[in-house]
Amino acid sequence: MLAIAVRGRGLVDPDEPVLHADDVALLRGRAAFETMRVYGGRPFALSEHLDRLASSAARIELPPVEKSELEQLAAIALAAAGVPDCVLRVYWTGGREGAENAEALALVSPLPCGYDELRSRGLRVISLQLAVDARLRATSPWLLGGVKSTSYAVNMAAEAEARRRGADDAVFVASDGTVLEGPVTNVWWREGDLLLTPALELGILAGVTRSQVLRSAAALGYRVEEGWYPLGRAAAAEEVFTSSSVREIMPVVELDGRSAGGGAPGPAALALQAALRREAAAGAS
Repeated sequence: MLAIAVRGRGLVDPDEPVLHADDVALLRGRAAFETMRVYGGRPFALSEHLDRLASSAARIELPPVEKSELEQLAAIALAAAGVPDCVLRVYWTGGREGAENAEALALVSPLPCGYDELRSRGLRVISLQLAVDARLRATSPWLLGGVKSTSYAVNMAAEAEARRRGADDAVFVASDGTVLEGPVTNVWWREGDLLLTPALELGILAGVTRSQVLRSAAALGYRVEEGWYPLGRAAAAEEVFTSSSVREIMPVVELDGRSAGGGAPGPAALALQAALRREAAAGAS
């Protein structure tokens, strides 16, 4: 950890405790968070991330998010870290049990190593089935589809299962075979000049980088379709890739042990990655 800023305390030594033991984030997993990549000292799409944080917080009935306060905490932590390219996480918790007094944190950490090398090679991905069909998931608000909360144990268990099977990542599939999302990514594939991705109505996370891909696709000559698709359609596509804030655009070259997208990074993923970096550079200048 490079730096931490805490509501009401400002900059805090990373070795100091920052939450009470009875904070509902710890007791119940009732906290919302956002993770974003920082380019040239500026967090990419910070406003969009904070909007999504506010939406997640409202869904899990936390106190209303103070966006300006989180922006200030982020600025304090980034200035203290003094690293131009890094990872910023912001948290909004429900505070101590029964108190209804939110806690806010901004954490800065180094960029994980190896993502560029992994992008050049392409991901090996496995599919993992969730025990709910797509229609039930889409119409069950209590399942908190599309919410980014600290109740992240299933996501981390999915990543661990992928590693146990010799893969790099996973993609969740509903019990009826509908493609959903990855543990920390959105999923895409290409058929000719058409890019396909699961619809938000399925209860998947509205990725900020997903939105960037949607904006960039037309300028790059691609059409986009959002819908409900079986895994087999992705497996048969000319190209498969994922998108996320920190990992950016990642080609997929293997799905469930079989070659995907011709077994090599494809042109759409490469072009969209370049477009994302251009946008990030423009925002950092």
